[in-house]
Amino acid sequence: MNGAAPHFGAEAIRAVVGFEDLVEPVSAAFVDFSRGLGDSPVSVFAPAGADGDVHVKSAWLPGYPIFTVKVATWFAERARRGGSAGAGMVAVFDAETGDLRALLHDDHHLSDVRTAAAGALATRILARPDAATLGVLGTGVQAFLQVLAAAAERPIRTVRVWGRSHAAVERLTAALRTRRPDLRVDPAGTARTACAGADVLITATPSTEPLVEAAWLNPGVHVTAVGADDPGKAELSPACLLRADRVVVDSRALSAVHGDLAQARAEHVELDPAPAELGELLAEGAPARARPEEITICKLIGLGVQDLAAAAVTLERLSSGWLPANRPASMEDLRR
Repeated sequence: MNGAAPHFGAEAIRAVVGFEDLVEPVSAAFVDFSRGLGDSPVSVFAPAGADGDVHVKSAWLPGYPIFTVKVATWFAERARRGGSAGAGMVAVFDAETGDLRALLHDDHHLSDVRTAAAGALATRILARPDAATLGVLGTGVQAFLQVLAAAAERPIRTVRVWGRSHAAVERLTAALRTRRPDLRVDPAGTARTACAGADVLITATPSTEPLVEAAWLNPGVHVTAVGADDPGKAELSPACLLRADRVVVDSRALSAVHGDLAQARAEHVELDPAPAELGELLAEGAPARARPEEITICKLIGLGVQDLAAAAVTLERLSSGWLPANRPASMEDLRR
């Protein structure tokens, strides 16, 4: 490879790709991952303890002309200084020569949208077709995008938002109303209120203790849990997992050591049957809900193959100069 690899900044990346663009590529990546293709190693460490963690995720899959190495960070101090808590970049390499093809300094955007794409897929195959009420715990960009992703897959009409900061709740509520003026979006006074009667529940917080009790889960609810993505985090009580009729994960191996399932295992709670992988269900090509009253949970840790799919789409668009008709949803919506 001659010359320096191109460097693309967050503004350029946010302009060309949103979660909607990644739903099908991420679906294919999940299927390949669950078939045992390629590789997707993960390293997680926390230089600032509960206030700051780093995820290093790499991936390659057969058929891709590239492989990726992503460094994604989340630091509370960054947010306190006026930025967003999340940051990071994706290095894209040529799969044949190993040469660096590009640096995608995405400021966490690709992690955000590929996670939302996974949430859309979980909603597609697990939520009831008539799901109309959504509760969300959390007020950050992932809470914002996951609501939009679920509402793109189901006829959501009412959204209830809970968070510890009143100002953050108001900011998220305003951003959702702007993006989806057809939705009724209201603050919830407590986490339990947000859960009450929800057809879809999203948990997207950095909590290190369970926020949701099993008794709060409405029959027929689908839960997409994305916040607990390292060994020290948990949002769902072990009883929630035991009450669920079906628990789905993106990776059985990762969920055994990160997040809610790992916390449950530490308390000697074992699920029977073992969770299915999202890629396995997507490969079947049919809804995974057997009965309307089932309680389903999809626990997403995040896989490097999602970053690979996102980087491939993004690099193609950046190289071609393609721009969407409308600005994709991103963390910028929460700053406006």
